[in-house]
Amino acid sequence: MRCPYCGSLDDKVIESRTMANGETIRRRRECNACGYRFTSYERVEEKPFMVIKRDGRRQPFDRAKLSKGIERALEKRTIGSAAIDNLVSEIEDAAIMSSKTSREISTEKLGELVLERLYKLDKVAYIRFASAYKHFETLEEFLTEIKNAEGKTHE
Repeated sequence: MRCPYCGSLDDKVIESRTMANGETIRRRRECNACGYRFTSYERVEEKPFMVIKRDGRRQPFDRAKLSKGIERALEKRTIGSAAIDNLVSEIEDAAIMSSKTSREISTEKLGELVLERLYKLDKVAYIRFASAYKHFETLEEFLTEIKNAEGKTHE
């Protein structure tokens, strides 16, 4: 590490301490050239979790955006905010676990995770979310999705 006083790259670590619940290491250093003591901090730099859009663009995962879409689907339903928060956390965890090495997930896969969880929670919210997510072009496509949902219920 470069000495802030003389610019030398020759130093030694005098003391190391873990800080911030193990997320940061504070190191006291001494320059071997001039004897100046200084502090450095180390922390892991994580690659952000990214969402790959349909057009190929990548953007950081936005928990608030996911939550807003789910809340919109559950609007005027009897599902409480704690259940919505749990659902969002469950989907976020599943998304991260499914793409652990790449730290990326496609919007298609993320949408399927949401649909899967909404189907178990509330069928009306499932249909609402599916109608926005799947971009139905015709009434027949919409009715087919409803029939498929009804078919799953009887299985």
